[in-house]
Amino acid sequence: MSEQTYETVGKQSGRRVRKGIAAAAALLLAGLAAAPAASAATEQRQGRHHRGDVVSVTPVATHTRAEVAQALDRLHIGTDSVRHGVRAYRVTYRTMDPYGRPTTATGLLTLPEGGRHTLNLVSDTHGTMANRGYAPSVSEDSRFPSYLFASAGHAVAAPDYLGLGKGPGLHPYMDTRSAVTATVDLLRAARTAAAGLGRTLDGNLYATGFSQGGQVAMAVGRAVEAGDAPGFRLKALAPVAGPYDLEGTEVPALADGRVNDISGVFYLSYFLTAQNRLHHLYEDPAEVFRAPYADRVEGLFDGTHEDEDIVRQLAPTVRELVTDDYYRRLTHPTGAFRAALRANDHTCDWKPAAPVRLYAGAKDTDVPIGNARTCARTLAGEGARVRVLNQGDVDHVGSYAAALPRIVRWFGGGTA
Repeated sequence: MSEQTYETVGKQSGRRVRKGIAAAAALLLAGLAAAPAASAATEQRQGRHHRGDVVSVTPVATHTRAEVAQALDRLHIGTDSVRHGVRAYRVTYRTMDPYGRPTTATGLLTLPEGGRHTLNLVSDTHGTMANRGYAPSVSEDSRFPSYLFASAGHAVAAPDYLGLGKGPGLHPYMDTRSAVTATVDLLRAARTAAAGLGRTLDGNLYATGFSQGGQVAMAVGRAVEAGDAPGFRLKALAPVAGPYDLEGTEVPALADGRVNDISGVFYLSYFLTAQNRLHHLYEDPAEVFRAPYADRVEGLFDGTHEDEDIVRQLAPTVRELVTDDYYRRLTHPTGAFRAALRANDHTCDWKPAAPVRLYAGAKDTDVPIGNARTCARTLAGEGARVRVLNQGDVDHVGSYAAALPRIVRWFGGGTA
């Protein structure tokens, strides 16, 4: 669920990394050239709303090869694949909300400086973030995965998801269907935007993502192979530390100690408040949350609060956050809560034609490695051959730092 730069607080929490990475990145990136401020609006056909239509393309960053390598090195991410400088753009595009209504979203398109005219595309889906300003198209601190892949010679499309970045409304956290729609529509928009910037995308797609984004990447792979992204062919799928098994692994782990309390409180409160808008889990927050948290929890997830501020205003443990009834439901889900979990599970019950590698860490206390193992068993049951690549005795963030260079090598035709 959590993303390396977006959400972590405390040594055991996935949210601690946003501050740590931001500080490290700031030391290296503060002196980089400022991005052009003007937005380059892209003219689109008039009339009906078309998913994936580009509304605007705005340059946001330009970095040399040396600058990218220096930043990644300070983040302890391997730089052997860095061959190019990068240019990054915020793309605003048309998509659909969870109810099927037209809306817009934003995402980051990153292109290598130089290299081939025709590029393949990496879809990189991020993890949990509550503040819309953390999103890749807005925050420099969130762009290092895109820079890593682009500097290796790929085009990279990183969606902000609905309600994050510059998109309207609230983020429907962990709503897999709308996250997939926003991601797939960005693929279409990226193809158009890249053409306007003088580059061609060849249709070969490599999908990855971390935490929440790992789960999204699995579902995106399924959608692409099902034909939901015409013109794109899934070549490889490499999610990292995704919560693929909410009902059977991730949610029970909130109660039995496999997920640390800081992360558990953050994830669970975010999930319940967001999913209530889609699955009507409660009429009054007091049906789920204990006092005094019931009176404040929904307002904390309005897209403007810092992750650290949210954690400070909630209970120190999951047991103290929710009512006795909802605490019992963590191990025995019922009713609308179970329906919400099941609506967002099932990202692994298909047979990919493309090769799949699942990356995870043995000491992950945000998204336990059991999620990856369950996903692999489910895929095997569908007839797929999938590898779980245990990154060793590393935590949530450590699994990502270890996996990223290996994924870049694999996407480039090497070993991982």
